[in-house]
Amino acid sequence: MIEVSHLTKRYGNTLAVDDLSFSVESGTVTGFLGPNGAGKSTTMRMIAGLDSPTAGTVRVNGQLYRDSHAPMAELGILLEAKAVHTGRSARNHLLALAQTNGIGRTRVDEVIEMAGLTGVAGKRVGGFSLGMGQRLGVASALLGDPRTVVLDEPVNGLDPEGVLWIRTLLTGLAAEGRTVLVSSHLMSEMAQTATRLVVVGKGRLIADTTVEEFIARASGSAVVVRSPRAQELRELLLGPDVSVTTSSADILEVTGLTTEQIGTAAWEHRLPVFELFPRQASLEEAFMELTHDAVEYRSTEARAS
Repeated sequence: MIEVSHLTKRYGNTLAVDDLSFSVESGTVTGFLGPNGAGKSTTMRMIAGLDSPTAGTVRVNGQLYRDSHAPMAELGILLEAKAVHTGRSARNHLLALAQTNGIGRTRVDEVIEMAGLTGVAGKRVGGFSLGMGQRLGVASALLGDPRTVVLDEPVNGLDPEGVLWIRTLLTGLAAEGRTVLVSSHLMSEMAQTATRLVVVGKGRLIADTTVEEFIARASGSAVVVRSPRAQELRELLLGPDVSVTTSSADILEVTGLTTEQIGTAAWEHRLPVFELFPRQASLEEAFMELTHDAVEYRSTEARAS
């Protein structure tokens, strides 16, 4: 479990994290989301004890991480996969970590196989692709068989097989009762992997909720209707407090009426309806909507000449 309590971090005049509080429970995969500059990396560094908070505390499994007697058994963390000695082989890199933390060679072999590195374990890390480097970083994080795992952008550079491996690994770790916190900009991947979300912006908490609840907050009350007589249905439904937009010849998006009201109106006027359901935003759409005011770096929209 990770407990972040009123965490604040200043770098000179820059307030990177601002009175941030949240908890990451065991047995779930929690996505840690936010725009660039939101304070995610700073928060993860403070979880790992790499940066000291200006105020507030972070506890990992009930204690300050720096007080752990077996740190790698408490917290496995991946912040930067390239933070390795490029002249060492993957096996020797892991052996060095193991020997300084009282971990046996058998565990090194286990994580090498787990990460799909068996065929390249004897090769120098400096020659690794981005994806292989990520696999080594994940192997390093799991070396101590930790109760809590924190990974920053773990699928960066991975091919489809590697992405599926990470997805299966994370859900498997959570199923074993471990605490899993994952930061990623790939909303589609978070939608398939995470069950809870912690969303931050400009150093402050925006949401601490389930994926379903987060999406529901952004979905609004629109209803999607598919009918071969969509134009007739549109004219029937329009009213002072009702708006109807058309995305294709047979699909309407209705705001201001419930599915029951639309279905009843169509039935009463003998208009066939093939589909009728509340519109649900994607995780990406929900994220963009709910973090809009927290975006620090925004690209300029292209304008037609």
